[in-house]
Amino acid sequence: MLRVLIAVDGSANSLRAVKFVIRKVPLYKEPLELHLLNVQHPFPGTIRGVHHEAEQFHHDEGTKALARARKALDAAGLKYVYHIGVGDGGEVIAHFVKEKKIEQVVMGTRGLGSVANMLLGSVANKVLHLVDVPVLLVK
Repeated sequence: MLRVLIAVDGSANSLRAVKFVIRKVPLYKEPLELHLLNVQHPFPGTIRGVHHEAEQFHHDEGTKALARARKALDAAGLKYVYHIGVGDGGEVIAHFVKEKKIEQVVMGTRGLGSVANMLLGSVANKVLHLVDVPVLLVK
């Protein structure tokens, strides 16, 4: 079974990546083990006494960001597992790839980030440099 990670940030580009995978599933010779991953930005600095509230906030925001991707996969009848991480997007994705033995990453070229995403999204660029598996960028 081929383990595929789809990075989802809630943007139109990440939804296009999900829909691309849905369209291409019949081309794979083996079944796919699909993982959706949303990475939330951590809060700056240390805020004492609000650890649980921060976790709940990240979970809620991650769930919102994953909603359209999950709906598309559910409608296509595809099984998947979803995950929400907190930290630097590229680093969290790279760690997840190693931890779950992911064999392919699919992600949009530009997400919900700022103007820093000039030609190629900063997260996509970082993932390309940090992982040793194929990365499929969907425009």
